[in-house]
Formats: sequence, C-alpha cells, structure tokens
Amino acid sequence: MSLRATPVSLSASLPGGGSVTVWVGVPDDPYIAKRDVTNVDLQLHEGSSVLASVTTVLDPSQESEAHALAHEVKAALESGEATPSAAALEPFADRLR
Repeated sequence: MSLRATPVSLSASLPGGGSVTVWVGVPDDPYIAKRDVTNVDLQLHEGSSVLASVTTVLDPSQESEAHALAHEVKAALESGEATPSAAALEPFADRLR
C-alpha cells in the first residue's frame, strides 16, 4: 500500500471547540493520473471544506512517516500549540522523519 491508495486521516478536537480532520496523502489532480503524482500533502478539513493545505517532504511510500506527521499535527492542534492554518502547518510539513 501507499499514501496514494490509503491516506492518513485523524480527527482533532480544537481547544476552543469544534474539530478538524488532519489528512496526509496524495492529493487528487484531475489533470494528472494518480500514479504520476509524487507529492504528499498535509491538509486540514472542516467538514467538506479544506482549511489549509501544504506540500510535505514525504513521498507516497512513506506511510509510517505520514502517520507520525498526522499524530504530531493532531497533538499540536489539540494542545493549542498550532492553529488550523497553512502557516502553522509549514514547520511540520518541512521536517524529515
């Protein structure tokens, strides 16, 4: 398996109330076949809306690293260390695991 077929998805409860979904996987691109997409994105979803999206340094085969990233972001959001924004996600997305 890879992140192309099985993205990571975790629910995070925000300190001020509400929740978001932390998603790490290969994004859909209607112009490029999924097998040809090599970037892995970190996204925050609220319902069907995408609140933030950044490209990570991961590749599609790095499933355990994607799980670690999702858990780190979830913990940071729930503790209030990070806000649900692209700027807050960048440091997580740019770090090798």
